[in-house]
Amino acid sequence: MLRTLRWVAPAAVAVLALTACSSGTTEETTENADITAQVDAALAELEGQVLAKGPHGEEPEPASVADLTDAEVAEVDGMGATAAIVLHYGGNDWANAQVAGLEQRFAELGIEIVAITDANFDPGQQVSDIETVMAKDPDIIVSIPTDPVATAAAYQQAADAGIKLVFMDNAPDGLEAGTDYVSVVSADNYGNGVVSAHLMARSLGGAGKIAIIFHEADFFVTAQRYEGFKTTIEENYPDIEIVEERGIAGPDFAGDAQEVTDALLTQIPDLAGIWAVWDVPAEGVMAAARSASRTDLKIATQDLGTNVAIALAKNEMVIGLGAQLPFDQGVTEANLAAGALLGRVAPPYVAVSALPVTHENVLEAWTTVFHVDPPADLADSYVD
Repeated sequence: MLRTLRWVAPAAVAVLALTACSSGTTEETTENADITAQVDAALAELEGQVLAKGPHGEEPEPASVADLTDAEVAEVDGMGATAAIVLHYGGNDWANAQVAGLEQRFAELGIEIVAITDANFDPGQQVSDIETVMAKDPDIIVSIPTDPVATAAAYQQAADAGIKLVFMDNAPDGLEAGTDYVSVVSADNYGNGVVSAHLMARSLGGAGKIAIIFHEADFFVTAQRYEGFKTTIEENYPDIEIVEERGIAGPDFAGDAQEVTDALLTQIPDLAGIWAVWDVPAEGVMAAARSASRTDLKIATQDLGTNVAIALAKNEMVIGLGAQLPFDQGVTEANLAAGALLGRVAPPYVAVSALPVTHENVLEAWTTVFHVDPPADLADSYVD
């Protein structure tokens, strides 16, 4: 049956209801009217913008550049094309949403998904996954490299075989957009780091000691969010002191972050906050803080996962985050891949703006990010 459904990229997502008073948390929050005004103004200025550039310094283009006409959708539908999804690691809310967006849009385009792989952040495993997937002779591979160097040769083989490559977040070393791959689709990871820095500053009233838990790997987007957070704190909030930075390499990111936080809370008793590089490490930070009876600790992060969303809903420790839009990113990746089958030339870097999420807008943000209603355990956790 001919599919004529058309997905149109949303306009830049507005900042959702972030003007509520910063003092409305379960744990005591230090109020500072000047800092609150400064943060609110900064977030308003960020609305709809993309601060990040691509892995090779490319200027970002909006997701709307990938939109397909009804006629183009019908043409792709008649091709009988196939696709594979090769993840760095799966099972988390971000990866699940990316896959959901890809699955929905590929189904609308009549493109069959022949494989979905999970490398568990192991470059060797991902190389093997690429080789296994290539044996299925897909027309398209959508992937996120675990390591841009170690996986480059495998991706190059796929490109040389004529497979249309669309990347999430980063491109392998040595491959060229428009020649070896179609495009890179990403959230504004630098902007998400900036957002989380402002939210951390508001929760602290602009003063206090904080620590950073970063991703200790050659991984473009996590480095961007780290840079966005640290630069924003250092340039805008001189009374917030970054007293320690610790890296985690995984694959047990929650466990690694918990171990680091245990040490930080012991070594720095007056530590007021911790920034974790994404939601899974933030879960480890929360676990350590509970164990140490430090539920007053302020935690900022990126990515709207279930557990950090519940903490936001309860006003417990997580004070805010910058969210990606992984479902929309998956839809955009599918559109770009389909356009490449039609011979369309795509921009090398497509990005969507950051979404600030706090207690006040967490339920609405969940629907924006995942395109479904908040699950019952999240909705039932919300406290006014």
